[in-house]
Amino acid sequence: MNKIVATLFAAGLPLAAAATAHAVAARNVVLVNGTFTDATSWDKVAKLLRRKGFHVTQVSIPLTSLDADVAATRAALAEQKGPTVLVGHSWGGVVIGEAGNDPKVSALVYVAPYAPDRGESLKKLSEGAPPTPEQKTLRPDARGYLSIDPAALPTVFAGDVPAAQGKALIAHQVPLNSAVLGTEATVAAWHDKPTFYAISANDQMIPPTAEAMFADRVNAQKVTLQSSHASPVSHPADVAALIERATR
Repeated sequence: MNKIVATLFAAGLPLAAAATAHAVAARNVVLVNGTFTDATSWDKVAKLLRRKGFHVTQVSIPLTSLDADVAATRAALAEQKGPTVLVGHSWGGVVIGEAGNDPKVSALVYVAPYAPDRGESLKKLSEGAPPTPEQKTLRPDARGYLSIDPAALPTVFAGDVPAAQGKALIAHQVPLNSAVLGTEATVAAWHDKPTFYAISANDQMIPPTAEAMFADRVNAQKVTLQSSHASPVSHPADVAALIERATR
């Protein structure tokens, strides 16, 4: 599902226009997790931000459909008072692109994510490139939900975290409904909001070259982390610093 590089080159997708930042600094941060994990993947980042006085909400998205994940995110945004930075990791990038047109959202932060434009699905973006290491480890169940082979998850998802932490992630793996791979984005909030992007240079889930192209086309302020896909777990201080920059 991550064969993105060739398609982005072929499509000649344009850069997004820069958006105007809100004048008031945001004190709220909403964190949206990605596939094959849950809201606890943000624990380290959330702890750092709370220490600095930010109001942080970790959304538990169900990974059952894009609509359901966006609804959970919009419910969290409805509880915020004032400007809010919306952050998405991995599949969470698709979710924040849909939910990020909420008027409370002052900036978007993408962390090793997909960032589709309107009319794009992960299936469309994945045509034409070889499979990633992660794809080779996917296991479907009878309902059509996908999980990463538990024996492979610590390596392909979080290869740069201590072994004990990598194994702990297995307990928090949430299967993904494979139907979401063909769901097209209907909103691309990055066209209208200030955008920030953290590339994971050692990602085995989404090709780092694809992440770099996503970052360029959304016209993001970007950083490159020497990280696995699980940068919120392995590089929480760097991720928190990027989010803090977005709050300004």
